[in-house]
Amino acid sequence: MTEPDLLSFAHRLADASGAAILPWYRAMPAITDKGSSAGFDPVTEADRAAECAIRALIAAHHPDHGIIGEEFGRENADAEHVWVIDPIDGTKSFISGQPVWGTLIALLRNGEAVLGLLDQPFLRERYWGDGERSFGQRDNRVLPLRTRACPSLSDATVWVSSSIARDPVAHAAVERLGAAVRMLVYGGDCFSLAMLAEGHIDIAIGWGGFEIYDIAAHIPLVTGAGGCLTALDGSDALHADGMLALGDPALLEATLSRLAWPSGAMVRKP
Repeated sequence: MTEPDLLSFAHRLADASGAAILPWYRAMPAITDKGSSAGFDPVTEADRAAECAIRALIAAHHPDHGIIGEEFGRENADAEHVWVIDPIDGTKSFISGQPVWGTLIALLRNGEAVLGLLDQPFLRERYWGDGERSFGQRDNRVLPLRTRACPSLSDATVWVSSSIARDPVAHAAVERLGAAVRMLVYGGDCFSLAMLAEGHIDIAIGWGGFEIYDIAAHIPLVTGAGGCLTALDGSDALHADGMLALGDPALLEATLSRLAWPSGAMVRKP
């Protein structure tokens, strides 16, 4: 279990992040294109302000902890405790006014993700887990999260990151899966993982340009709710270039078989 003081501190980080982000939401913030190989890769003042707020609190209260953040890189990343931050996961949705983005905060202990938190400050919803238990907060109520049973692909609802549609190999793999499930939806960003942990969907797939800060928070959140999260080939997800989240782990073998992800298509990151 994660130490209570570190969980409390993670909530404090999320509060600070939300306070930094909300003034920019639906306020037409200036947008910069990072110019990545994946195409348009936006960053805004809100992304930077949120990460700065989080980093300042960590430096003030846990100066011996490391930080890995999307906007400002790595600091003391070999420490026993390392905070992994994506200040706005889903920046394209953020600048489009769609409330499916979120702040992702994870804590690694000796390289293992032991705490994950997803905050959506505009909706005032927050989700967190430590790999053993997960919780959601909405309307000031905190409730335990539990994924739903779905032993058959034919009954499954699947949400897929829209970036997959731009890659022929990835798109073909997902469409093979789509032919076997009840419903396949493109889009959703990080919020789809919260909905999986809460039992509303059964499979969530992300791929393309993923880094550790896109994945780390989801691992303890999903597993704590009773699901599982792997790379798209079934291997460890933390350093993969994509992820496969399942509400019912019984779906894993059938899902991997349908995806039939080509050998070598998964890029492992350090």
